[in-house]
Amino acid sequence: MPETQLPATVLTRTLTGPNRRIYYPQLAGLANQQAETQINRILYQTVQGLIRDQQNVQAPGPTQMQGSYEIKNNQRGIFSVTLSNYAYTPRMAHGMSFLGSVTANVNDGTIYTLRSLFKPGSRYVEVISANIKEQIRRRNIPTLQEFTAISPEQDFYLADKALVIFFQLYAITPYYVGFPMFPISVYDLEPIANERGPLSILAAD
Repeated sequence: MPETQLPATVLTRTLTGPNRRIYYPQLAGLANQQAETQINRILYQTVQGLIRDQQNVQAPGPTQMQGSYEIKNNQRGIFSVTLSNYAYTPRMAHGMSFLGSVTANVNDGTIYTLRSLFKPGSRYVEVISANIKEQIRRRNIPTLQEFTAISPEQDFYLADKALVIFFQLYAITPYYVGFPMFPISVYDLEPIANERGPLSILAAD
């Protein structure tokens, strides 16, 4: 991969329906058309997955739904984005939000899981969990119960020089906290990072 690579072109698409408007990203103009198709398919599937999550928790009625996205990283061939979905059905106590994410290599279409960011056999769950425990303590984050460990495929995104682990509402914190986010410097993860993965790519000078 060249040292300098222009950001990928991102187009905003819209899903509309009764009481529904959802904005989501699609990549365009990638040199590798197969990679573009693969990434765009996963982005769309993630949006649909968030809609299904809402349908599973919303009460019967005219649900109002809106969705948006935030680009977290679009450099060095690594694209990372969060996709949010908020819905409210009248008579419910409050609305509900879900957050999804996609991190991909725009050059070859690789879709990264958390596990794939690290060397095989590395104890990344323990390393990340210990970091999060310390952040919870230092930042005085209220939790529903004592935090123990992340899932091996915990939600995440990449933002410049950081891996950001996040949890859904109610997963580890009260609703009012929102989505708890835990940024970890890519430099702190270098010893266990996959040498050809995005953490190493973003950590390079």
